Amino acid sequence: MTTISSTVARIIGLLAVAAALAGCSAIKLGYNNLGEVAYWWLDGYIDFTEEQAAPVREDLGRLHLWHRTQELPRLQAVLRAFEELVPGDISAAQACAFVPQLRERLQAVTESAEPAVVTLAMGLGPEQLRHLERKYQKNNADFRKAWGQLSPSELIDKRLQQFLERSEMIYGRLDAPQRSALRRHIEQSIFDPQRILAERQRRQQDALQTLRKLAGQPVPFSEARGLLRGYLQRAQYSPDPAYRSYQQALMEEACRGVSVLHNSTVGAQREAAVQRLRAYQRDLRELSAQQ
Repeated sequence: MTTISSTVARIIGLLAVAAALAGCSAIKLGYNNLGEVAYWWLDGYIDFTEEQAAPVREDLGRLHLWHRTQELPRLQAVLRAFEELVPGDISAAQACAFVPQLRERLQAVTESAEPAVVTLAMGLGPEQLRHLERKYQKNNADFRKAWGQLSPSELIDKRLQQFLERSEMIYGRLDAPQRSALRRHIEQSIFDPQRILAERQRRQQDALQTLRKLAGQPVPFSEARGLLRGYLQRAQYSPDPAYRSYQQALMEEACRGVSVLHNSTVGAQREAAVQRLRAYQRDLRELSAQQ
């Protein structure tokens, strides 16, 4: 799925929220170095030429500044709204209500990056597309190794460990009954690595086909923008109705998991979560004030 614009959106949008789970100092360090992080991430997929390097860095710098001033306050508001729910129980529906808000923030990043992304896509060369294809193949091999070769019990154990690490960064240490409840939730999961990989490969081929229509071709900018938007729409909403239903079910399952875990917590754990969320908000507020 990863192309230039979706990678930038993923780095910027998620670093400010999801990567916050690594701790407050990690937010500031990671976010302030975002331009370099994004450049080298993208270079790993595209292998920029010397002529492309400087314009890409400049575009990323402008995008970073825009995000710092315009988007961080909005992300802070999302965290504040979630913090207000933490003292009480949280339903799956309440948890899922935040998904459209986060999608809107990622969409805003994509729209802001779009002109630079289209210009860059039109300037890619054949070898860069081959480099991108090889990168996709490597990523898929890594995914198979990490997820596709696990037995059902190993898959449950791995996902449980991930959930525990993320959850305990927010709530602190979970007790044995809470861990058992989380395991039961994961045991009933519809998560299917093979299905996810198949959709991932579809998106990759779609991306390569779209870029081949743009790279080095005499395509009007407006047409190129339309082609890229079409790809991003298909990347977000699969043309396969069965996969769209699966994706929706997986999201609803995740929301139930949030609800199950949160509603099992006690007062001290919820207070720890409140303090953690306030610390994240403080960091985002300080970051947005920097120039």
